[in-house]
Amino acid sequence: MKKRCEWAKDEPNTTYHDNEWGVPLHNDVALFEFLILEGAQAGLSWSAILNRRNGYRIAFSNFDVVAVSKYTQTDVKKLVENKDIIRNKLKINSAINNAKQFIKIQKEFGSFDEYLWGFVNHKPIKNKFK
Repeated sequence: MKKRCEWAKDEPNTTYHDNEWGVPLHNDVALFEFLILEGAQAGLSWSAILNRRNGYRIAFSNFDVVAVSKYTQTDVKKLVENKDIIRNKLKINSAINNAKQFIKIQKEFGSFDEYLWGFVNHKPIKNKFK
């Protein structure tokens, strides 16, 4: 049996734990996905977000940062009514603003990946937690 963290007891947590958690990520689309998902998670369980992940993928244009940055208040109204995501208007507006800031960072640093990994000298930090 695979050793897992205490929180990874059931789906979708086990799949996320085994395939994504703690794995270095260097893809701007995937990084934008996590920015949206983590923003939606604030105050909620990660399971609640993972269970809606496909809904977020559809609602947020397959995490196309340029498309999301162009969302209008009409789009926000549709998203607030979308039962497949967390329907919090502040979180939705934050995701759109984050898309705009994400693009600015990409322009300045070449990629969001380059920006983020620059904080840790482009190397994962490996803690020895027990």
